[in-house]
Amino acid sequence: MDREFAQQFAKEWLDAWNTHDLDRILSHYTEDFELTSLVITKITGEGSGKLKGKDAIGAYWAKALALNPNLNFKLIDVYTGVDSAVLAYEGHRGKSCEAFHFREDGLVYKSFAHYEQAVE
Repeated sequence: MDREFAQQFAKEWLDAWNTHDLDRILSHYTEDFELTSLVITKITGEGSGKLKGKDAIGAYWAKALALNPNLNFKLIDVYTGVDSAVLAYEGHRGKSCEAFHFREDGLVYKSFAHYEQAVE
């Protein structure tokens, strides 16, 4: 993973979330991407904490954005790995980290969110 790419991705991803632009947020992902997050269980009731595909995840994120109209993320750091990056950021749930796995075309096909605070 190229550090410059990871930092640019982080900037674009945070800007998309901070403007609450769902189409822009989803533009970073493949059509069939998978998301794992404890917040999924809270907002959707999906016990596995996993969703797959832009339609399902887009609906989940639309609901999450509506529930959190003041949502704003601040980047803490970016870490790179093999075809992956981890963003550490701070938001309404405190500090969070999210691991993103990228295809060769630069789109995310899988991500895993982790939270400092318990998700209730």
